[in-house]
Amino acid sequence: MVKSVDRALQIIAHVSKYKQGVGVTELATKLELTKSSTHKLLATLAEHGYIEQERESKKYRLGYKFLELSSILLDSIDLRGEARPFLEELEATTNEVVHLVVYDQGDMIYIEKLEGNETLRTHSKIGRKAPIHCTSVGKVISAYLPTDTRAKLIDKEGLPRHTERTIVEKEAFEQEIENVRLHGYGYEMEENEQGITCIAAPIFDHQGDITAAVSISGPSIRMTRERLQNLSPLIISVGEKISQRIGYRGATTANSH
Repeated sequence: MVKSVDRALQIIAHVSKYKQGVGVTELATKLELTKSSTHKLLATLAEHGYIEQERESKKYRLGYKFLELSSILLDSIDLRGEARPFLEELEATTNEVVHLVVYDQGDMIYIEKLEGNETLRTHSKIGRKAPIHCTSVGKVISAYLPTDTRAKLIDKEGLPRHTERTIVEKEAFEQEIENVRLHGYGYEMEENEQGITCIAAPIFDHQGDITAAVSISGPSIRMTRERLQNLSPLIISVGEKISQRIGYRGATTANSH
């Protein structure tokens, strides 16, 4: 370990805790460094934009270089790539079909599908849109959209019937949405395809906005209500892990949005 680099990183970590800034004397005391060496480290960090000193108070705080770097990092994040290990783990654990669906300008699009070890024919394909009201991923994403945005989507897409179990009334759909927010996951039982049941959880981005959903799909003969209950903690956990991987730092999904 390079001591000077280690100390510089300690300074950055400590300064980040003070929104109003912190003085060099306090920093030196906290980190058990001499005031002179602390000042030199601060000056070097300031030269590169990682630390800045306020003119009046002379206190130090984080510099805008971190914003620049974070924006570069966020732009470079590949949701599909970041989610892949968690999706594969979910597939291996459940042996069922796993989907990753993103929300993009009013559309909910399948961007990943892992087939599992069991044979299951579904309508879902990478690149295809997921219905808003009769898929677990659609319900989950809809639940965390602003109310007016969700209303516009429903007006645009409608609530067309796909099976005998499809929810086609706005009041009933809103109740489903409320249940998603209450429990942190959503499910549908043969509402989109006959014989297929799915459960999904939300994925949030670094700003706390809904950006995607992850789901498990299987034949209804296996995906019973009891199994859905057993799978719910798992799917919520995977949704949270992917969210954290792409920068989300909020609380758990249930009751937090």
